[in-house]
Amino acid sequence: MTQGRRFVDETMEIDVTIKLKHGVADPEGENTKKALNLLGFKNVRSVKTMKTFRIGVEPEKENEEKVKQEVKEMCRKLLANPVIHDYAIKVVKNHKS
Repeated sequence: MTQGRRFVDETMEIDVTIKLKHGVADPEGENTKKALNLLGFKNVRSVKTMKTFRIGVEPEKENEEKVKQEVKEMCRKLLANPVIHDYAIKVVKNHKS
């Protein structure tokens, strides 16, 4: 801690959840379901895999929407394959909070 000043975390945190589109095979989820059933968890009917990224960014002074647009661009360019993935973006910590 800096003497005489309080540290203020001005990072905005965004969760990006990537999941397979409806109809796309999910072999990891299927194998996990089978393994759970074999371990005695007979009530498990389905398992779907998802990946969540928590991204910390410097907040835009103008508005939160600009940050969301930048994160959408990250999804289009790297985080998700638009042919097989859907994604959801959620602000979990805003610097104003």
